[in-house]
Amino acid sequence: MPTDNHRAIELLSRTPYGRVSASRRALPFTTVTRHLILDGRLMLRLHRGYDYHQALDGSVVAYEADNVNSGEHDTWSVQFTGTARVVEPTPAERELFGRTPLLADGVPFDPVFLRIEPEFVTLHYLTDVPVFRYAHSP
Repeated sequence: MPTDNHRAIELLSRTPYGRVSASRRALPFTTVTRHLILDGRLMLRLHRGYDYHQALDGSVVAYEADNVNSGEHDTWSVQFTGTARVVEPTPAERELFGRTPLLADGVPFDPVFLRIEPEFVTLHYLTDVPVFRYAHSP
């Protein structure tokens, strides 16, 4: 595995959430999801009630995570592209995800898990990024 892939995996492990994107009935969609890196593969936990896992299972997806709102001077973005599969994690893997959210859109969070076997890993790194302040009045 090239050095950039190792760096991308190391950066991805610094943040617990990202976004998975795919298409559903030929229309693109993106959803926030919890992730872990396990044995060089990405494992995701998302809410079953969204029903996105059915569209994602067996599909080529893009998963992106970053530190854009961290306030750090250097900003990175990592994208994994690969085929997603619904999986049942081991009890130890479930434990690594930590506590599930209580609710998702007002209903109890029901976890479903996907594994992405990365085919492409992309790392973008911006150095000395100016601090962004939201334009709003107090």
